[in-house]
Amino acid sequence: MDVAAYMAELGQQARAAAREVARSTTAVRNQALLATARALSAARTELVRANHKDLENGRANGLDDAMLDRLELTEARIDTMIEGLKQVAGLPDPVGEITDMTYRPSGIQVGKMRVPLGVIGIIYESRPNVTVEAASLCLKSGNATILRGGSEAIHSNQAIAACLATGLAEAGLPETSVQVVATTDRAAVGELITMPQYVDVIVPRGGKGLIERISRDARVPVIKHLDGVCHVYIDSHADPEKALKVAVNAKTHRYGTCNTMETLLVDEEIADDMLPLLAREFVAKGVELRGCERTRAVLPDVIAATEEDWHAEYLAPILAVRVVAGLDAAMDHINRYSSQHTESIITENYTRARRFLTEVDSSSVMVNASTRFADGFEYGLGAEIGISTDKLHARGPVGLEGLTSQKYVVFGDGHIRA
Repeated sequence: MDVAAYMAELGQQARAAAREVARSTTAVRNQALLATARALSAARTELVRANHKDLENGRANGLDDAMLDRLELTEARIDTMIEGLKQVAGLPDPVGEITDMTYRPSGIQVGKMRVPLGVIGIIYESRPNVTVEAASLCLKSGNATILRGGSEAIHSNQAIAACLATGLAEAGLPETSVQVVATTDRAAVGELITMPQYVDVIVPRGGKGLIERISRDARVPVIKHLDGVCHVYIDSHADPEKALKVAVNAKTHRYGTCNTMETLLVDEEIADDMLPLLAREFVAKGVELRGCERTRAVLPDVIAATEEDWHAEYLAPILAVRVVAGLDAAMDHINRYSSQHTESIITENYTRARRFLTEVDSSSVMVNASTRFADGFEYGLGAEIGISTDKLHARGPVGLEGLTSQKYVVFGDGHIRA
């Protein structure tokens, strides 16, 4: 296969389809989503059969159990994909919304209209359910999309692509509105991220190495976050019960997510009282603690933390713990080591909470809440395409609105500029 020619063809088709999708009605796009849900339900046998091929190949190629688990399409996961399509169909459509209309002294009215981005390229690994999630969000927000899944899920993704094509055709939209790359050649990724004439934005979902490579090589704007080094700071004015509950949840609710706490900061004024309580809870849950010298003075059994620990996204039952000399020291630590994903302060002091919200430069900043809430569904977005720690266009969980932009609209009645 000539990969460059193939990807250029996908790009041309996506660009043409994007115009059709952008001018389609909400009802038509919802019809495509619901028809895809029915197609997935009818194709359960084919989906499982295709997925078994990927699982067999994965075992033969030495994929570990965690990767195989993410790759597997069970009946329950197919049900979840179907339910996800229905939920996205039920979300409010941001496209076409006009806001901020004002009369200018000249007599014209000026406002902003929300519009699709155009063509979105999405690059992801292992989990075939991402194919449905990404396609549904892009379609609902009026965009065409090119999806490049991992080679380990090629059969599963192609089976899902057939269902998406069925749903699009039933709604009268071009089947090229959603295209799943059919080659496992890695050169396809290089082509996709360097086609600004066809692709408007790239969304990578995967490991840090993948995202670093795409960020480095892309000639198309990228919506991404590299890692989630999230912090919880327990202030000297914290309610101990709240602090214990939030910190334990932030770390142990799930270990392998980007919004899991990786570093716990504790004010030195309460360290002697709080650290033993925290340690007891974490040790009971099998969490390995790595602490600074002050932490180890209170908890002698804790492993000594190194400089690398403050930078670490463990995605595992390991937690770095540091005692800090108050709010300013906590914020200094966060702004130095954070990946600008999510940070939380536990405090009953309103002034300190406001300072934390203002001075911590991350995409989500919280007061008295677990970092695990940094999620599109929990934020009321219905779903998310990913998390952005960038500062331009979209920041934080990226839902339907994050897959759109705004343009100025002007209404006049024969007005001319004097």
